[in-house]
Amino acid sequence: MNTTLKTLSDKLDETYPKLVQLDTYWHGQQPAAFLAPTSREALGDRLKVLAVNFPRLAVTALAERLQITGFRTDGPDAEPDDELWRQWRRNGMEDASAQAHVDALVYGRSFVIVWADKSGNPVVTVESPRQVAVLRDPATRQVTAALKRWIVNGKGHAVLYEPDKITRLVSDANVVDPAAMPSTSWSTSETIRNPLGVVPVVPVVNRGRLLDVDGASEMADVLDLADALNKLVADMMVTSEFYARPRRWATGLEIAEDDEGNPVKPFSAALDDVWQSEAPETKFGQFDPARLDGYADAAALLTQQIGALTGLPPHYLGLHGDQPASADAIRSAEASLVARAYALHRTFGTAWADVARLMLAVSDGSDPAVLDVETVWANPETRTPAQAADAAAKLAGIGVPLSVVLADTLGMSPAQIDRVRQARRGDALDAAGVDLKSIAS
Repeated sequence: MNTTLKTLSDKLDETYPKLVQLDTYWHGQQPAAFLAPTSREALGDRLKVLAVNFPRLAVTALAERLQITGFRTDGPDAEPDDELWRQWRRNGMEDASAQAHVDALVYGRSFVIVWADKSGNPVVTVESPRQVAVLRDPATRQVTAALKRWIVNGKGHAVLYEPDKITRLVSDANVVDPAAMPSTSWSTSETIRNPLGVVPVVPVVNRGRLLDVDGASEMADVLDLADALNKLVADMMVTSEFYARPRRWATGLEIAEDDEGNPVKPFSAALDDVWQSEAPETKFGQFDPARLDGYADAAALLTQQIGALTGLPPHYLGLHGDQPASADAIRSAEASLVARAYALHRTFGTAWADVARLMLAVSDGSDPAVLDVETVWANPETRTPAQAADAAAKLAGIGVPLSVVLADTLGMSPAQIDRVRQARRGDALDAAGVDLKSIAS
């Protein structure tokens, strides 16, 4: 255990600084590293943080299209499992799964832990990679161990998850900084048997390659471009402050001095004052102000590159000014973004199916390795209510079952579908004049 604990603890320590850096970009609080020291000194505290937060937009634009609506447990043609969905909602996973998607897109990965409460019901929690790390079998890439660390009341706490047991630990020394947790010197406070036979920690990995099992941030490709764009915007703001205002000049004036010999401004800066001089040789003029067009053109170029790398459509980035002219134009502009969302349905869907298998194993003691679970997603494409209703009506008209139309076309959850069914059943009984109470009596 000590070797596994140290390996996982060292992995958390190694990855923590990079995750913190990604977090600053998510919040738009990255340091203005592009400013030269002389420029930083000249600006002082007048331009502390200025960020055009396209990295965050790259994440949220995808995350808002990743909505889980249910799970199928009896094959792809079966109806979503109502009981599993109730357990899912009981754990608050409609919102927590969205948070897991955001963290996976920001950091490259997030984690989900499944266990049981005192009543034997599944408990599901979403975890950050700043607190959780896993080890995988290099041959099968299956998770062989996991560690969660955190600080409470000045002490480090950890839980080591293994296929056969779960171990709770407390640090021997006081800990303040989560980035400086001990890799050894832990005391075991509790060890319990793991009846699931597998590590109950599921990684949700974004864009994982064959040998990059920890994934990659969706923001990684545009961090440098975001810094360049922020520099341009900062330069533009400085130029507008110091050089874009018209500067006037006057010659042939005798400079007056006060009693102490200091020069006195000959004219007021008030907008309604008129400058005048009685000396015939006096001349007035104005320097041309600096133009900001070049900054706007360069910013547009960088924004286009960000759009190309992230798949964000032009109307998300504010390019070209106007919205697309039609619904077909919107779908065409969002084709790359929607394709990315469908790809994430496959990769994230596999992880959420593993979570559902663990929930079923906790509920009824079944073997999670033999359960067949499929994740059901809402349609990620942009559709107006009229378009969605029209598509649903056409599918129903050619004989597609109502439950399939409601789930796949309108994106309804199992609870919503059940409510529609009950309402239709009630309408049919009302139309037939059937009184269920009289029949029951």
